[in-house]
Amino acid sequence: MRQRVEEYISNLQDEIVAALEKVDPNAPAFKRDSWLRAQGGRGLSCVFAVPTPPDGVAPQHTVLEKAGVNISVVHGTLPPPAIKQMRADHSSIPDIQTSVPFFAAGISLVIHPRSPHAPTVHANYRYFEITKEPTDAQREAGQPGDLVAWWFGGGADLTPSYLYEEDAVHFHKTLKAACDAHGADVFPTFKAWCDEYFFIPHRGESRGVGGIFFDDLCAEPHKRLADGAARPKTADEIFAFVRAAGDAFVPSFVPVLERRCRMPSTEHERRWQLLRRGRYVEFNLVYDRGTKFGLVTPGARIESILMSLPETARWEYMSELGTDPESREGKLMEVLKTARAWV
Repeated sequence: MRQRVEEYISNLQDEIVAALEKVDPNAPAFKRDSWLRAQGGRGLSCVFAVPTPPDGVAPQHTVLEKAGVNISVVHGTLPPPAIKQMRADHSSIPDIQTSVPFFAAGISLVIHPRSPHAPTVHANYRYFEITKEPTDAQREAGQPGDLVAWWFGGGADLTPSYLYEEDAVHFHKTLKAACDAHGADVFPTFKAWCDEYFFIPHRGESRGVGGIFFDDLCAEPHKRLADGAARPKTADEIFAFVRAAGDAFVPSFVPVLERRCRMPSTEHERRWQLLRRGRYVEFNLVYDRGTKFGLVTPGARIESILMSLPETARWEYMSELGTDPESREGKLMEVLKTARAWV
């Protein structure tokens, strides 16, 4: 499974980057940054960024403002504090009081378009193993120790600054089609989980309009799915579901990006976009599980972990934007306060 996941995420990264570069063929290509982890493993970060010049005037000619499509395949030793943090969300992990070997492979991406009318999007799909220390025979053969726990996690979600209902419907409809082939309960369960997870409690609002989110998906019965629910149950079935969800990213997002990325915008709309990006930063730094785990993992690559943050964001004291329910900003706030079934 380790090899299969590594091959899949590498191919998916190539596909997504190629699709994004095709949208804006005159823009600079994504920067490919290959790296090695001293504690074990490797990664490839594909990042798009056009630095703001010294005069502070951001360039207006690119579709994307900042984007990253990263893969990592890492292994090493997981310390007790990291295990303790993970056990709260992963029932398959036994109570372990010592450091243990781990393996993790995944793809993580965040796309911040320049236009306020084009939504930010996030997706990640990952595989994780915890093993015992290898025996002498296993070490000699270059094999890992016996499995203690394994699972898949991930999802995708859309974060617009301005609400275009047809975009939200398209995004959810595409993800639903990918999920439905793997069980009727999969999409509604993971859609509801996404609405719950990407919520900013101190603001009382969602980060965006949702998508799907899942974690701790393994051979054991899943606490989020009803008993007897049709769902992927074996490692092969779960991996097939994850591939279907990953393959749905380009058709779910790129048509939306192409539809909105060249719409004209005003300074007022840009101001609102930067305020919404501030909310994005708040969620990622305060609540996001992956960010918090990455920051406590030995040898963490901080640049990759914080790749998700936008290049520019804004915070205003008691801003009036979004408070008028009849305004376009207010229409977005309405759906961020109350989750909606888009399909």
